[in-house]
Amino acid sequence: MASRLYAWARWVVRRRRWVIATWILLLAVVGGLGATLNGKTSTEFTIPGVEAQEAQDLLKEKFPPAAGGVVRIVVAAPEGEAMTDPAHKKVLDDVLREAATVEGVVDVSQPARTGALSADGTIAYSDVRFADEAPEVTEEAKEEIAAAVEPLRDAGMQAELGGSAMLPQTEAGGPAELVGVVIAFVVLAVALGSIVAAGLPLLTALLGVAVGLLGTMFVSGFVEMTGTATVLALMIGLAVGIDYALFVISRHREQLADPETDWEESIARATATAGSAVVFAGATVVIALAALAITGIPFLTIMGLAGAGTVLIAVLVAISLLPAVLGVFGERMRPRRPQRKSKRKNRAAGSWGLAWARGVTRAPAVVLIAGVLGLLILTLPAKDLRLGLPSYAAQPETSTQHKSYDLLSEGFGPGFNATLITVVDAEEIPRGERQGAVTQLRSTLAADKNVAAVSPPVPSPSGDVVVMAVVPKSSPDAEATSDLVHRMRDQAPDVAAAGGALYVTGQTAMAIDVADKLGDALPLFVGVVVLLALILLALAFRSVLVPLKAALGFLLSVGASLGASVWVFQQGNLNGLLDVSAVGPVTSFLPILLTGVLFGLAMDYEVFLVSRMREHYEHSKDPAEAIAQGVSSSARVVVAAALIMVAVFGGFIFNEDPIVKAIGFSLAFGVFIDAFVVRMTLVPAAMALLGRRAWSMPRWLDRLLPDVDIEGARLPAAAPAGPSTHPQTDGGTPRPKTGTRV
Repeated sequence: MASRLYAWARWVVRRRRWVIATWILLLAVVGGLGATLNGKTSTEFTIPGVEAQEAQDLLKEKFPPAAGGVVRIVVAAPEGEAMTDPAHKKVLDDVLREAATVEGVVDVSQPARTGALSADGTIAYSDVRFADEAPEVTEEAKEEIAAAVEPLRDAGMQAELGGSAMLPQTEAGGPAELVGVVIAFVVLAVALGSIVAAGLPLLTALLGVAVGLLGTMFVSGFVEMTGTATVLALMIGLAVGIDYALFVISRHREQLADPETDWEESIARATATAGSAVVFAGATVVIALAALAITGIPFLTIMGLAGAGTVLIAVLVAISLLPAVLGVFGERMRPRRPQRKSKRKNRAAGSWGLAWARGVTRAPAVVLIAGVLGLLILTLPAKDLRLGLPSYAAQPETSTQHKSYDLLSEGFGPGFNATLITVVDAEEIPRGERQGAVTQLRSTLAADKNVAAVSPPVPSPSGDVVVMAVVPKSSPDAEATSDLVHRMRDQAPDVAAAGGALYVTGQTAMAIDVADKLGDALPLFVGVVVLLALILLALAFRSVLVPLKAALGFLLSVGASLGASVWVFQQGNLNGLLDVSAVGPVTSFLPILLTGVLFGLAMDYEVFLVSRMREHYEHSKDPAEAIAQGVSSSARVVVAAALIMVAVFGGFIFNEDPIVKAIGFSLAFGVFIDAFVVRMTLVPAAMALLGRRAWSMPRWLDRLLPDVDIEGARLPAAAPAGPSTHPQTDGGTPRPKTGTRV
């Protein structure tokens, strides 16, 4: 691999203007396609085949009005007054008549007729039902309803909007995320010792992310995609794009510190060595994210492929656009020569990494035991992990969705926001027996210990489908509500005995079904990812023990990150600091997503760190010295790369969307733990205990696996720089080798 990248990089440098122009053209073409042919992103996480979705499909086919999206208008009277006051009732009636004129609305319920008035008469609600399903209700229609309720506020009442059609769009790119980019720039400037050099990773990463995001927008015109998929692509693409460029540039400047090294030769060798690690690490991220497809869950598959596509572009940028840009800067990327008085300081540049490595390996068993125990303690909260999707209670407290949730809980009880829809397919039940079967089912449901109320049955025009609303006593995120859904479904055999079929659906039931499906898929996915890690690292390092050690460390990192997520989002710690509106179950797809993403990112650091150890071991055959020198030569870059990822992911913690917030926190925490505890601490300790055995492999397996050579062991000897070495040709006019060094 290294030899091919070496030849490729030399070709790129000599044709750098054409390469840069090609990337700019690609950005323009993809940008045009993404801007003109993009589609609408979805706000719902649904899974074909689960019972809640089957019920929705049945309603759409046989009882379309019941399948439509709902905007729920929730109104509270001024303090000391009631909604039954004639003046308030008149304003509300006028508002509801106006809402009924919005395009797509098929029904507007009247609170006085449907009993949608709280016991004390202070809170009322009306359901504005659309012909289209919730994800298809247009933003224009929702804005018209929002404008229609303004007279209620003008009259002194509080009016808020909820319902299935009011799920907010997931967005990114706010001020909080920009703070992460600024921190990344500061870290790059310190790590590379140059403002100009620090700007290059940001420049190339942003171009790559732009291509990836615009491409994702283009694809959204042909496949259904959640807004979270685009945010994930931005989050991962930006982080790995900066890190991959940092790996190559830091290696390039390290080589240029020798005044005898030719800059073109240095670009080629940096691309061959650090670039090989980038290709290998990037491939693991791409494969891990693409492997989300094995879950069989469409929205998770699209999310993984969107992230994988952006990472693939980041790798291509690092091995093509970046060498071309470095070629433009040429000699100016060479670090300034240290003055005589600072030579001692310069010689000690890597001393802290060396000291850290020697300190960790002085008592490796103690370090290993202490580190593993610490990570297991962080993992402990994960034993109470509950999966689900955030309700409106998790939306920002200032949002109309959160306020509507609070008003409904106050007026009708906490379970009102968890209303479950029971759907009976009565087509095969004899007409004379349908009413009796449905009445018996309603009585059974009403007798449940966690049911507050069951609405009267509502049949479809043909009578083939009957719908009943069941209001639990517990909130949407409560475990008791999940138990109730399963008990309701336990009544299916009785309905089937009468010739019908029973389904339970609604937003809460859908969230429970998605969580159960993802929970079942998690063990398989973790197993595939761990097996993948063993194979890829065995290829990279010609070792059996190094992959085993890496996989175990990865599992510890995932466990610690999941434990921290449960501790914060499910158990409610640090809610004020992180601006978490309400506790609840962990986002259902977070464990699988965290496993895939963190696996790939963990392998980044593993490959970069251990490849430098392997490189030194190939030359010295001294395992202890290889560990010390490998950590010393890569510590600064690994630490900088980890801090950049933590900063980028951490910026998303302050996103208002609760799903994005949870993803940002878990990835930032996971990367921090994996880089600083597992890779920088436990890996050197474990390698010290393994000694020469770390680099051993059975002969039969060694013959079976191809040699990918990511350390560049077979590269030609470096040619020294001559007095007029390699003029900066671009297939055109030569340029003199001049310019300010940075």
